[in-house]
Amino acid sequence: MICDFLLRSKKYKFEIIVFVAILLLDRVTKIFTLKFLLPKGSIDILPFFSLTYVENTGSAFGLFQNANLFLLIVSLLVLFLMIKWRKDILSLGSLAKYGYLMIFAGALGNIYDRIVLGHVVDFLDFHFWPVFNIADSAICVGATFIAFDILKAKKKEIKK
Repeated sequence: MICDFLLRSKKYKFEIIVFVAILLLDRVTKIFTLKFLLPKGSIDILPFFSLTYVENTGSAFGLFQNANLFLLIVSLLVLFLMIKWRKDILSLGSLAKYGYLMIFAGALGNIYDRIVLGHVVDFLDFHFWPVFNIADSAICVGATFIAFDILKAKKKEIKK
């Protein structure tokens, strides 16, 4: 019912689709990973890329291992601050708007894992980089989008 109302709202339709698509893609890939990859551990796809099942109790890049509860609290705090600073972030520009959605959706995906599984499911393994997932990617790309709009705003401010 709520989703139906939101999807009928033409003003935010694309934003809602982006947000839901990131959440769904993250969940579906993690379910696939748990069902098919967990028993195998790793599947080589290309010489430099594998699908590798990893239970990550830390943060990005393998930092803060075995700190699931701490990272859950930090993630919830970040979401709270994002809600609090929403207008400021969204006023930066369209990249920041989509960056905000990507970070929020990615954080929710990893928060779900931390609460339900006690760890985050990672599976994208480029061999030269720590194993990660769709939510991690959305968070990184979203942060980059926001950073671009911040730099653009600072540039305008300097010109004035």
